Amino acid sequence: MRFRFVEEHIGAFPTERLCRVMNVSSRGLRAFRSRPASRREHTDMVVLAHIKEQSRLNLGSYGRSRMTEELKEVGVDVGHRRVGRLMRENGIVVERTRKFKATTDSDHTFNIAPNLLDRDFHAPESNRKWAGDISYIWTREGWLYLACDHGPAFAARHRLGRQQPLETRSGDPGVENGHCLAIPAARLHLP
Repeated sequence: MRFRFVEEHIGAFPTERLCRVMNVSSRGLRAFRSRPASRREHTDMVVLAHIKEQSRLNLGSYGRSRMTEELKEVGVDVGHRRVGRLMRENGIVVERTRKFKATTDSDHTFNIAPNLLDRDFHAPESNRKWAGDISYIWTREGWLYLACDHGPAFAARHRLGRQQPLETRSGDPGVENGHCLAIPAARLHLP
């Protein structure tokens, strides 16, 4: 363990200083470098090669317990703790994928609003057709519901091709005293 620490930090500090701090001799360090791998280190390398191969074959979806079962089926007798240690030391992690979840329920008995525009967005005059949309944004605090309304002022700016400030008139739907209000859906009538 001490020799391994010296080997890992040999570029940052002089070898003599590292040996003195770790209380090992430089002769012992040379012996450690020339020493062949132990039986455990050798079997760890073999098991690690099998783990990497199985992880590649299974697209990184096997964790410690399933990897252990898979290795035993292949003929490698190894325990789950050793497999977990080797996976952790070598950065082999499970790549989890979430199952697709449908969020739209089209098979319901609720009233469906009629399609009055039928994708004809051209209006013969101003303030005849409005469009809106709603979207959901996931935040750390939960779902945020974003609704936008593209009324006649949006359509006029869009046709002009430039940004101009919104002008609200007290006769426009949803405007009282120059302030925009929420309009109940029952009050909106399209011809």
